Amino acid sequence: MLLSILIPVYNERSVVRASLAAVLAAPLPEGLDRELIIVDDCSRDGTWAILQELAAAHPEIRLFRHQANRGKGAAVRTAIGHAQGDFCLIQDADLEYDPNEYPALLKPLLDGHADAVFGSRYLAGECRRVLPYWHTQINRFLTFLSNFFSNLSLTDMETCYKVFRTDLLKSIPIRSDRFGFEPEITMKCAKRRLRLFEVPISYYGRTYEEGKKIGWRDGLQALGVILKFWLIDDLYNWAHNRVALINLTRTPAYVRRLTQLVRPLLGDSVVEVAAGIGTFTGQLMGRRVRYVACEHDPLLLHALANRFLRTPNVEVRDLAPESVHRLASEAGRFADSALCLHVLEGAGDPAAVLRALAAVLRPAGNLIILAPQGPRLFGAVDQQMGQRRRFAKAELERLLAGAGFRIEQARELNKAAVPLWWLNSRLLQRSRISKLSLKLFDKTVWLWRLLDRVWPGPGLTLLIVARRLDSETSEQLNG
Repeated sequence: MLLSILIPVYNERSVVRASLAAVLAAPLPEGLDRELIIVDDCSRDGTWAILQELAAAHPEIRLFRHQANRGKGAAVRTAIGHAQGDFCLIQDADLEYDPNEYPALLKPLLDGHADAVFGSRYLAGECRRVLPYWHTQINRFLTFLSNFFSNLSLTDMETCYKVFRTDLLKSIPIRSDRFGFEPEITMKCAKRRLRLFEVPISYYGRTYEEGKKIGWRDGLQALGVILKFWLIDDLYNWAHNRVALINLTRTPAYVRRLTQLVRPLLGDSVVEVAAGIGTFTGQLMGRRVRYVACEHDPLLLHALANRFLRTPNVEVRDLAPESVHRLASEAGRFADSALCLHVLEGAGDPAAVLRALAAVLRPAGNLIILAPQGPRLFGAVDQQMGQRRRFAKAELERLLAGAGFRIEQARELNKAAVPLWWLNSRLLQRSRISKLSLKLFDKTVWLWRLLDRVWPGPGLTLLIVARRLDSETSEQLNG
């Protein structure tokens, strides 16, 4: 296993040699090697020459340089992009933090308990240099604000020592260029529901005369960053377009409306395909004897597993929608109900997904499908959300019959939104729904619900309840 130590450096000529010597000599748990990803943020005091000398002498060092000074956050972002290890640890180059504490920081990660570990200067570490009162109080105040808006209980949000699983850290977009990195990554860890641990560390803080760089302006910036990323859900570096999942997390009232419609249709044992980050799972799993949430995307699967780590009636399985039939080889047809919510429109072969779901459903079991309706409405927004198609009701009925299902109920939702969707996606060719539009839609769900009763024409979304037929009945209908 490999530890990537991410080291942003700026104008540290007097201490960088000693600091990197300590990092190179620091103890590591058995079986763990190290690489040092050093990013010089355009130092102008001779630091770069020292770094080049050290990199030539130590093959563990990989050295990079910014052509202009951009800030700590930008340097860390560059380092993350080059990290190759299983874990990433952020280390300043100023001797304020002790590399001998790496084993304690890594232990919760290596034991499998944590996704990220913060080293706290305010827990009972070995020692802590006494520094000016107001500097400490500002740190504590920023941690309080971060905790208030993130609903965490950290003791030291501004700590340098943060260690992450590399796959998760690479999946989080970093926007802050300066010291706003600390509150930004903390807020995003909270919203991603990562398992955070704190361990006590020693702290040998510097004074401004000794080279400390963070100032009161950075404190004000941190406050702004906390508020910004409390309001904005910028949580994933998406290499793929399952944007609909994130859009749903921004519309809690709409999700509640959908779950109110779906919940009475479910039996005691449920299978949900492409469960994502558990938006529907968390609302629907209550009182079920067995709820199997399937997901195949590694990042979403990890988030799903974390969310239901200690929920005994929820099983999280690594299965693509068209592979869910493998559950039948373990337990036969065990499910009373299956959920396929905003899945078929992005599937390569919708018929294969339906056949896989039929394999795990008992005869007379319910399949609940939520899918976008109206092929003529398909446009730029659909494509950006990762959708390959919009369905006509007749097309879904044909696909379901071919998989051994019969439609019992069909409900059209969001009828009044059809003209707006056509305007944005087809006529104006807009590729995304703005956050403001999503917020307004969610706050007026009650109105859209009322309009569904009186608005003429088809709906933007189709909710279908289909029943699994026994083999003889299915053959008769398809014969």
